[in-house]
Amino acid sequence: MAEENNNNQGSVATEEHVETKEPRLYKVLLHNDDYTSMEFVISILETVFHKSIPDATEIMLNVHNEGIGIAGVYTREISETKISTVHQLAQKNEFPLRCSMERV
Repeated sequence: MAEENNNNQGSVATEEHVETKEPRLYKVLLHNDDYTSMEFVISILETVFHKSIPDATEIMLNVHNEGIGIAGVYTREISETKISTVHQLAQKNEFPLRCSMERV
């Protein structure tokens, strides 16, 4: 019978404790302007941010009345992607809609 090679003689198995951090979150903000239609903002909120019509309408009214509205809260990478998508759609539809992000 072959002798097993045991390299763990005398060692103690330890369980490593790895602490995972939650990723930082960012608010994606829509900014009011005098040219972008309310309908387009609602459409953006529905398609890009997956908001219901009532939620999209409420956010759009915040943007209109307060000058800014929170479209959603996401990780940095998702926020950047959504902002890029909003700017591309706005440019394609000839609207100056501005979108930014702010750390929560």
